[in-house]
Amino acid sequence: MMKASLLFILSFLVFSISVSTNSSFTSAAEAPEPVRDVAGKILRTDRHYYILPAANVFDKFRGGGLTLSGIGKNTCPAAVFQETSEQKNGIPLAFLPVNPKKGVVRVSTDLNIKFAYPETCGQSPVWSIDNYVYPSGDSFVNIGGVVGNPGPKTLSSWFKIEKFGYQDYKLVYCPAVCSYCKVICKDVGIEYQNGKRRLHLTTDYPLRVVFKQA
Repeated sequence: MMKASLLFILSFLVFSISVSTNSSFTSAAEAPEPVRDVAGKILRTDRHYYILPAANVFDKFRGGGLTLSGIGKNTCPAAVFQETSEQKNGIPLAFLPVNPKKGVVRVSTDLNIKFAYPETCGQSPVWSIDNYVYPSGDSFVNIGGVVGNPGPKTLSSWFKIEKFGYQDYKLVYCPAVCSYCKVICKDVGIEYQNGKRRLHLTTDYPLRVVFKQA
């Protein structure tokens, strides 16, 4: 009887350790890796960063950071553009994850991107996608988005940061904040308009970026 009891206790302990170990591995696997800046530091939600083009030996005119500019000849409304000069870092930005636990910005996670400027042209400084529901249409990165409140009404305001190569990243529009919504997943790239570089959604040439603390 004692042998049976001892065997039961040992089996229970082995099972408990196994479950605990597997749970630890599962929890670690479920947490996406943190995004890091050019200095190797983890991006935090309470800081501002420049989004800069990654160094590319094949692109001699890679431009600078990201900024706001008027569309066409008009000053307003404003949209998101890339500086044409490599010497300009653009405007600092904040990254606000859908779940800001521990204040860490992680890859493959829904987040809002917000310029460190107040309202421009009467619009909020939060990034937003226009025309995102039509696969064949041109979709551009504008401002006027909403922070938080994940769901179908804010679908245009959610982006992700994905790894792109060993140390570089890309920006992606592929929101998962609405389980029943149909979304079109595309990368953020550059389209030339009147000599300026405007951010838009693409399936061909994503903008390869890095992050630098402001």
